[in-house]
Amino acid sequence: MVSDLRSGRTKPSRVLADALQQVGAREPAVHAWVRVDVDGSAAQAKALETAGRQGPLWGIPVAVKDLIDVKGLPTGCGSPLRGHEPATADADCVRLLREAGAIIVGKTVTTEFGYFAPGPTRNPVNPAHTPGGSSSGSAAAVAAGMVPLALGTQTAGSLTRPASYCGVAGFVAAKDQFSTAGITGLSHSLDSLGLISRTVRDVRYAWESLSRFETVEQDQPIGPVELLLWGGSGLGELSKEMSEALIAAESTLSTQLGFHFSVWSEHGMVRDLAEQHATVMASEASAARTEELANHHELSVPFAELLAAGRALPHHEYIAALELIAASRRRVLALLERFDAVLGPAALGAAPPGLEATGSPILSRPWQALGLPVLTIPGLTSADGMPLGLQLIGAPGREPRLFDIGQRIEEALRPADGKQSARLPLQR
Repeated sequence: MVSDLRSGRTKPSRVLADALQQVGAREPAVHAWVRVDVDGSAAQAKALETAGRQGPLWGIPVAVKDLIDVKGLPTGCGSPLRGHEPATADADCVRLLREAGAIIVGKTVTTEFGYFAPGPTRNPVNPAHTPGGSSSGSAAAVAAGMVPLALGTQTAGSLTRPASYCGVAGFVAAKDQFSTAGITGLSHSLDSLGLISRTVRDVRYAWESLSRFETVEQDQPIGPVELLLWGGSGLGELSKEMSEALIAAESTLSTQLGFHFSVWSEHGMVRDLAEQHATVMASEASAARTEELANHHELSVPFAELLAAGRALPHHEYIAALELIAASRRRVLALLERFDAVLGPAALGAAPPGLEATGSPILSRPWQALGLPVLTIPGLTSADGMPLGLQLIGAPGREPRLFDIGQRIEEALRPADGKQSARLPLQR
């Protein structure tokens, strides 16, 4: 798509029309959108054509999670308490999108304030299954082919899990790489911006575009790769298929790509991090959402309970959790001086059936607490065809290396029938 736009073989209005046609075809079954801004996006496309090609995302349609402000559109946050007035300014990340030339198509479904209460979105792979949460609409919109790129956020497992469940690539940026101004967050110590696209190659291009990182040749040899293989540290019970997929991935990457693996051994630290994450999230959410707690009758039971639990937490427990997280971060960053990344399951298994819950975020909590960049890699599937994602966790400042490794993992795990190879909407 990028090359077609750059060469003049197509133009933004044509790309947008194709996206809106796909929205019309898939949205009645998927329910990924809160609002599709047909007129506004058409005006953006026309303005881009008038101005001429500018920016690496020129003419690319993008969806924005409905926790993120887009000027002129309401920010509903998945709650009846919000969304009554349009936002008066773009969030900083939306401003970056516009500066890169992207077209903002509209707002996608989020769980209530980024927590557990699900919206109406269904998994495009199988509509009887959850798409995950809270970036459910963004992941589903990309997986269904409605847009090639979407913005999400993550506080616990809000982007990694939906990317895994829907079979797309996701990237959670390192803490504080991108400003969260204009985003309704849940926990200021934990909230991060995320990107969703079809493939690792495409999500890398989007990250480079927004971070203004100079694009480098991605097909050069990357040298020896040293990975830590993480099996979940007993945080939850992995499905049999996810366990087998992880073993098969290690075998494939060792034999085909020559990757070297060591086994992650810091299981106690990971389990502690999951607990500390929960403490910090509850405490900071209760402090940030005092107005909502005052209207608790308008909240779901799980969210009201989170805020109440956070309000009841002694302050010294919150401070202790932050200190323990900081100490663990130092230990993990020291490990990542010796290893390129940590490879493990992105979720406990495939997307569960039913729409009443969004699945467990437990496998993302420790890494989100540490504020590390995390890449979700698609390609594996269960026996009934549901996606099984892997996550690759790296060190801040070494994202290009993380993407290099992730792209090669995705290519090695891609199904032999090559179906994934046609799913390169940004850079074919």
